[in-house]
Amino acid sequence: MSYLLFIDESGSDRQESPYEILAGICFQDRDLWNLVCQVQDAETKFFGRRVSQGLLELKGKKLLKRKTFRHAQQVENIPEKERTILAQQCLEKGEVSRGIAGGSGATKLELTALAQAKIAYVSHILEICARFRGTAFASIVLPEAPRPKGDFLRKDYAYLFERFFYFLENQSKAEIGLVIFDELERVQCHILLDQMNRYFRDTRTGRMRAARIIPEPFFVHSHLTTAIQLADIIAYIISWGVRFGPMDQPSRPELTSLAQQVLALEAKVDQREHNGQVRTLWTFTIIDDLRPRSEK
Repeated sequence: MSYLLFIDESGSDRQESPYEILAGICFQDRDLWNLVCQVQDAETKFFGRRVSQGLLELKGKKLLKRKTFRHAQQVENIPEKERTILAQQCLEKGEVSRGIAGGSGATKLELTALAQAKIAYVSHILEICARFRGTAFASIVLPEAPRPKGDFLRKDYAYLFERFFYFLENQSKAEIGLVIFDELERVQCHILLDQMNRYFRDTRTGRMRAARIIPEPFFVHSHLTTAIQLADIIAYIISWGVRFGPMDQPSRPELTSLAQQVLALEAKVDQREHNGQVRTLWTFTIIDDLRPRSEK
């Protein structure tokens, strides 16, 4: 048996997002197809049809931008059946795939229904993640964190792999982990592959973790891979809605309930030392310095 960790990021441009997030959502292989089917069915339930095939980009910044919440508040909560019909009409009239919610011809009620459907859809798919025992992982990089100069695997990746490793250790001894990334630009993919290769082959810690995590990741297109879309949404909600510890950047209050759902997917893992001591780690970690020890 294996666990698959789907990873995406939010705020990597460091221009608009309050935090740079590397986030993942992990499922056991036997649960993955049933989960995918339920998430796909949710598109029809909330939007009246499958929309990931071009009508709507199922990414956090498209589904949960501030404009979505402004539109959702234009009218009191619309009953679900009526909302679905109106949301479908709005999609069919508009150009949502380019981020123009509704475009020309959509009525105020249709725009409101689509916005309410987006928020309800995200809440529902987070419920599906919980139902299938999904575990969320996140490396949260503080804005002032110093950046490395050398060509090393960054700490946000290393810390995510660390927690995934101990998560697998806490399962049965036969479990292994597979890592699936949203596809980057080709040069970036090769850089990440090289850094991971050196981490898992040339460092003592990496070699130990390679016993559980297959060191060579898979790269997939996010718009074709349901679980990567889930990781993207989780990363976005963490950046804009989750706050704990030293995370003092302003949050968006309208995301509070979704942030609570994401926090419920976090887990504790036990790190067992050789001397028998146990240290408890959370699968979400805050990073205030991305540099390796040799650069400090």
